[in-house]
Amino acid sequence: MDKITLHFSKQTGQTPGQRFLLFAGAAAHPGAPFAWADAPLALRPGHVLSGEQEEHRVLGRLWWPGQAQMPDAGCWLLETLVPAPLGLDEERELNLSRSGFALAWITLSDKGAAGQRVDASGPLVEELVRGAMPLSLARGFVLPDEERGLRALLTQLALLDGFDLICTTGGTGVAPRDVTPEATAAVIEKRLPGFERAMTATSLAKTPFGAVSRAVCGTLGGAVIVNLPGSPKAVRECLGALLPALAHTIEKLQGDPADCAAG
Repeated sequence: MDKITLHFSKQTGQTPGQRFLLFAGAAAHPGAPFAWADAPLALRPGHVLSGEQEEHRVLGRLWWPGQAQMPDAGCWLLETLVPAPLGLDEERELNLSRSGFALAWITLSDKGAAGQRVDASGPLVEELVRGAMPLSLARGFVLPDEERGLRALLTQLALLDGFDLICTTGGTGVAPRDVTPEATAAVIEKRLPGFERAMTATSLAKTPFGAVSRAVCGTLGGAVIVNLPGSPKAVRECLGALLPALAHTIEKLQGDPADCAAG
């Protein structure tokens, strides 16, 4: 288990559910709860920083605007799970650990993004994945059906944040606003046609309309990206066809040297 020494600003990490910024190196006061480390940080979503009396979890990365002509600073967004008791020193050595995979689900829906429809498919993705493989973190997003926005978010989640699995739901058909496959194909590095065929076969066993889906699956950095249909019923069917292979695929993508035939 790795160790990391953090310097906490006043009252940072002392409230349950508090979110704060973590910088590599001392930073100018950002006007929000923050902490900093003396050394460069090698963190990913789902990492947990824990001490004898506290626990914080990494949610992702962002850029914080610089002040007084200083450049913007890259930092991590953390959430306090177990707050540190009042009176602890501002400098503390914490254990760094990560158990399980980090999942991001993205629902593509114009009405959902506008608050006109309650999303059921995204939370179902999390429920199904959590039931099949250990998760260290799950985060959800609802976007309008816009290709550029999805491309940007996929790139952020895979390459900057470092999520392991990214599942989209919706926008895989042939309607004018269905652009999920185009956005995904534009950013992936390796395509996973076997995943696509497995979902198509599962859908066709239920309905001839399964042939209409244009879902794309592939990899970007260390992340597996999967396009799923928009309806909860179709999400359950298509994702169910992939769940047995997902953890193995992520592990091999990220360099697991074990023999594939060993299992």
